[in-house]
Amino acid sequence: MKEAFYFSRQEGQKSQCQLCPHNCLTSEGQSGICKARINKEGKLYSLNYGVISSMSLDPIEKKPLYHYYPGSQIFSIGTLGCNLHCPFCQNYQISRYFEENTNRFFAQFSSEQILELAKKNIAASPSCFKGIAYTYSEPLIAYETVRECSELFKNNGFRNILVTNGFINSKPLKELLPFIDAANIDLKAYTEENYKKLGGRLKPVLETIAAFKNAGIHIEITTLLVTGLNDRMEELESLVKWIEKLDKNIPLHISRYFPQYHYQEPPTDLHFMEAVKKMASSYLHYVYLGNIPGESSTFCPKCKNLLIERINYQTNIKGLINQSCSQCGRKADIIL
Repeated sequence: MKEAFYFSRQEGQKSQCQLCPHNCLTSEGQSGICKARINKEGKLYSLNYGVISSMSLDPIEKKPLYHYYPGSQIFSIGTLGCNLHCPFCQNYQISRYFEENTNRFFAQFSSEQILELAKKNIAASPSCFKGIAYTYSEPLIAYETVRECSELFKNNGFRNILVTNGFINSKPLKELLPFIDAANIDLKAYTEENYKKLGGRLKPVLETIAAFKNAGIHIEITTLLVTGLNDRMEELESLVKWIEKLDKNIPLHISRYFPQYHYQEPPTDLHFMEAVKKMASSYLHYVYLGNIPGESSTFCPKCKNLLIERINYQTNIKGLINQSCSQCGRKADIIL
């Protein structure tokens, strides 16, 4: 175990975590809501430090990131734990690992070993660019690993990508941002009531998204349309209007929910998803449907020229010249 970042010692060997907005207060031997940080004699220790539960070369579009090195692959790792409790979690085996009392063993690596793993995997794939994605479970709950790795990777010329729920306090986020190059952030709902059902709060997530944007980091947003939770057009329109106010060029991925874990409502209605896309496209330049078959191509907002053709994870760059539209010359909001 490694002593955790961001906590304060309290009277009676209690400890208050300051990593995420839960700000959990724990006694000796206790863990907070995420279960990934434990109190030992008034200090917090990370239980997932250096742990890799998942490792893969993925299409960058799988993160999903559609406007960041499209058509390439990214070396991706995941660890254990999460500070939200979504009943429909698709990766519950690792996000809820500490609650399931499983005896499954996961390997532990130093930051230098993770860098060497990345180098070997990237060298084996000509389509893989020099970067790493922290994904699968919630990477910010493995803050110590992500913080150390991101600085080491940055110093070695790598790019760092986060796939995150964005539920983190401002100070640890601010100190991590200089090392992050791109992120996909889940905006799971647009009411405090619905976020409460998932074990979180809306306001800190909105602040995180704005912080990424203000830091000049490439961001894309994903909203999973969950049957019976956030599938009201009024709420979704408010969500989209908030993104528009921040920047209408931010790509929004509207993803289809499927029954999983403790939530067994029917999958998201496809006609409803199309209606949401139509609504969102009246406010934002780039709206994509995810978790459904078919294409999610990118078109120029000005002249509608096809810029990038996507069919599933097959990506073809067609209408771009020097990162601008080949037809009208508008600068594309895409990093190549």
